[in-house]
Amino acid sequence: MGNDMQGTVTMVISRRQFSLLGAGVAATTLSAAPTAREATRDHKPAVRNVVLVHGAYADGSSWAKVIPLLQAAGMNVIAVQNPLTSLADDVAATNFALARQHGPTVLVAHSYGGTVISQAGLAPNVTGLVYVAARAPEAGEDFAALSAKFPTPPVNSGIITSGGFRFLSQPAFLQDFANGVPRKEALVLYAAQGPLSTTPPTTSIAAWHQKPSWYAVSKNDRTINPELEHFMAQRMNATTIEVDAGHLSLVTHPEVISRLILQAATQS
Repeated sequence: MGNDMQGTVTMVISRRQFSLLGAGVAATTLSAAPTAREATRDHKPAVRNVVLVHGAYADGSSWAKVIPLLQAAGMNVIAVQNPLTSLADDVAATNFALARQHGPTVLVAHSYGGTVISQAGLAPNVTGLVYVAARAPEAGEDFAALSAKFPTPPVNSGIITSGGFRFLSQPAFLQDFANGVPRKEALVLYAAQGPLSTTPPTTSIAAWHQKPSWYAVSKNDRTINPELEHFMAQRMNATTIEVDAGHLSLVTHPEVISRLILQAATQS
């Protein structure tokens, strides 16, 4: 967690935040970014519920370092366990988690989970969407075709397809998916890897058109190209930060990610 406290995140203000706050206030906000606890102490979140959605090649335990920080800030938190058998199944699991919340809820996703929340995010109790190095497709968009417009991420060479599912080889998982994570910890995450269905996960809606959004770009991402992450964040007009991390910023920089979620809870 030491990296988080040493300012390894660069804030990028979106047009929406600029128009709401004004240039002077925005500059002040960036120069004095609070910790997760400070954000709660100084600005009590209007939203008390957070639903976390994991991505492919992972499970809900990938949020293990973020969850206690949000709980310490007084948030009610649920981490969805996506079956990864189809987009419809994953959306159903997320909708079930959302239905269990009492009151306004921030919906958060990592990686492939961004496709899930783009589809599920119109639930009436969702006040904001947070994307962490995540896919953010347009309705009906072929994400593979979109990705092909940007440099191919290194992890692709380690994808194995078998039995209708995709999963990562151990070298690809450790070097590309979990780059920046200590090897011992990355091996534990590898053991919990969740294979993803090969069925193309095409959304019928893009909830980010109707809900305010936040995006954490991973500057050293080897799973989703950082240029693509910036493109998606800009396209949705998301309030955006850059994290000096690989794909698993939620593991290596939980304070930064928790802070962004709390910001969304306060502002959505």
